[in-house]
Amino acid sequence: MIEAEGLVRRFDARAALNGLSLTLDAGEVLALIGPNGAGKTTLLRVIAGLLRPDEGAIAVGGHEYPDKRQAARPLIGYLGHDPLVYLDLTAAQNLEFYADLYGAPTDRVLSGLERVGLLARAYDPVRTFSRGMVQRLALARLMMHDPRLLLLDEPFAGLDAAGTELLESVLRDLGDTRGVVLVTHDMAIAARHATRVVGLRAGAVAFEALGPVGHEELVQRYSEVIS
Repeated sequence: MIEAEGLVRRFDARAALNGLSLTLDAGEVLALIGPNGAGKTTLLRVIAGLLRPDEGAIAVGGHEYPDKRQAARPLIGYLGHDPLVYLDLTAAQNLEFYADLYGAPTDRVLSGLERVGLLARAYDPVRTFSRGMVQRLALARLMMHDPRLLLLDEPFAGLDAAGTELLESVLRDLGDTRGVVLVTHDMAIAARHATRVVGLRAGAVAFEALGPVGHEELVQRYSEVIS
């Protein structure tokens, strides 16, 4: 689902990605761990097509960037630090707008809100939602067009217990047709869900471990990366 080779992305003189290579197959949950500034979010944004690498090559679903970026777009569901919802629209209007952008059936709107526990607030402005409710709405939006590749950047941030269980159930039930890249600082979450863990440091791969990887081992490997 992802083939990346020699990715370099610079911001002024600093290389956020420094010759990074990565692959992901359908059915894999790849956890990216590492200290702040290691390049995790930059890598997700390059995979999502939101940033262009300065060097290297990347393809998603067999579609090479940048020429075939638009063909890859329907395959990707991206959840970043900013939930990117419209605060003055209702929850239902947010999902209706997103469904229209991707040509998704509008009958998924209410079922999607029900899945994330927001059906009773479907017609309330998102401005009135708590941080956790906004994050759950973003999760419903993520799944509206049934993407094959999920890019999740600290998706558990701000979620309450119900929202956390919901997201964990999504990760457990992905099946063999989807792939996930999950950025997290929570080693317990990585240990529970990852089939492979990659540690980043200074924009490059510091280590790679095949799952299931135990929590204690991940804590040890992470401490080695940040030391």
